[in-house]
Amino acid sequence: MSLKRALLIVDHGSRQPEANQTIDEIARMTRQIRPGLIVEYAHMEMAEPNMAEGVARCVAAGAHEVIVHPYLLADGRHCKETIPEEIAALEIQYPDVQFRITAPLGPHRKLAEIVLQRTDESAPE
Repeated sequence: MSLKRALLIVDHGSRQPEANQTIDEIARMTRQIRPGLIVEYAHMEMAEPNMAEGVARCVAAGAHEVIVHPYLLADGRHCKETIPEEIAALEIQYPDVQFRITAPLGPHRKLAEIVLQRTDESAPE
């Protein structure tokens, strides 16, 4: 039996609701690209759903493995401390679920390509 896998995309969170909608859009796009993969999102601070709620959604959808992706640019404190500490607590709450935390977004060549694309898009013609 193969484990049903989920992807939990985690950003920082913002007090501005429109800023928090970005991760919802990324999750929606990811679901379209990878149908069959459970894709949820969460915010570390300032907005709902939080990481515990995001994991609960993954488990409720049948996930036995949750891959946590920090939707962050740098491998800073949140990647090294906040997310691992919260996942360690959730591992106790969900002992039958396997958790894995990925590296954050950058630096990555694709991000450099996006920066150049956005630069070209905003250039006057």
